[in-house]
Amino acid sequence: MKIKEIRDLSVDELKEKEKSFLEELFKLRVRFATGQLESPSVIKGVKRDVARVKTVLRERGDQR
Repeated sequence: MKIKEIRDLSVDELKEKEKSFLEELFKLRVRFATGQLESPSVIKGVKRDVARVKTVLRERGDQR
């Protein structure tokens, strides 16, 4: 997800995105641990998306 798309979201939408990204990250880590994940680089992308969302939330002064 691009940073511009993230900045266009409301605070509530950002919190939902963060939650969904963290759930996806958990599922990817489980798949990686069991050897079912073909490309581990997907994990890196999701971690970056989580960081982007957290950064925008922090900039807006509404962490949680």
